[in-house]
Amino acid sequence: MFKSWSFKNEYKNLNKKVLFRIDKVLKSDSLFFGKELTKFEKTFLKKNKSKYGIGVKSGTEALVIALKTLDIGFNDEVITVSNTAIPTISAIRLVGAKPTFVDVNEGYLIDCKKIESKISNKTKAILVVHLYGQACEMKKILYLSKKYNLKLIEDCAQAQGAKYKNKYVGNFGDIGCFSFYPTKILGAYGDGGFITSKNKALFEKTRRIRFYGIEELSKKNKYNKKYYANEDGLNSRLDEIQSCILNIKISFLNYYIKKRKKIAAFYYKELKNTSLILPKLFGNNDHVFHLFVVRHKKRDLILKKLKSRRINLNINYQFPIHKMKAYKNILTNKDNYLINTEKFSKEIFSLPTYPGIEKKNLLKLTFNLKKILKNIEKK
Repeated sequence: MFKSWSFKNEYKNLNKKVLFRIDKVLKSDSLFFGKELTKFEKTFLKKNKSKYGIGVKSGTEALVIALKTLDIGFNDEVITVSNTAIPTISAIRLVGAKPTFVDVNEGYLIDCKKIESKISNKTKAILVVHLYGQACEMKKILYLSKKYNLKLIEDCAQAQGAKYKNKYVGNFGDIGCFSFYPTKILGAYGDGGFITSKNKALFEKTRRIRFYGIEELSKKNKYNKKYYANEDGLNSRLDEIQSCILNIKISFLNYYIKKRKKIAAFYYKELKNTSLILPKLFGNNDHVFHLFVVRHKKRDLILKKLKSRRINLNINYQFPIHKMKAYKNILTNKDNYLINTEKFSKEIFSLPTYPGIEKKNLLKLTFNLKKILKNIEKK
């Protein structure tokens, strides 16, 4: 059976290192806030060319902490997109704020031309999503955030290592948020996340919120390192075991990205003369291809025929957030402006780009896909 993602081939190459390091962690008698986390935080910041940052429990909690750090809460509005993972929106709702949706462009990224019309006197921030591995148009977004004095958060969960104008994502806004969920470009073998910032005060605040609001850095604070909440915090610790796994895997990050780009180049070459709409690339971007997302009007039929040949592919994301039961009250029935979002959701499906995929499976997928497309076009 063809799988859209698997870590087995990767783990075959890493298992000795991983088991050795985990054993070392367990013998060290330090499970949280130890040497592995400190090492990973320093390595990540250096790799991403970010000034400040901390590891946290998940990408979702990275977003929650970012919003809390920027004092975004009850009745505040946050501009973002509806074609994203649920955590982007659930994080906004968890702090009591409300998402204001903007439609997307042909690259599945927030349409900068449509942001300004959605800014109101309740708008507090813009939360951009660098979806599928490609960065948003940050020059225009930065201009709008400064013009209207809005906070800017980057959801970089799917874009580790992506660049806009040769600058890594996570370094443009007030705060950048990353995920180390196993399917991500830099994935742990469990949950994990990271927060970046160029502002020291924001960094220190995120660090307090990460651990119940406890102060760990300021010696001037009389409650420094005492079990005393200086902020309304939560528990979001990136543990030592996941940190040690990430310390191993981050050394392969450039290889992982290079392999994904190579797989994407293979897809572009093999599928360029088909009726599929292939991913649109923007000139200012260095796309890292978390996913290779294609479109076709007969998407469901194509996937059905692939499944009959034991090839299962994913749809990211089949249901826009505003169409889900949990969030349907965000838009009124009169709203009908997420035209591309709704159209694309009926046509998109994802081709795998994970580094462990074997060449024979890539050949099997493209061969069958081309054959199915050819048969569909004849009818």
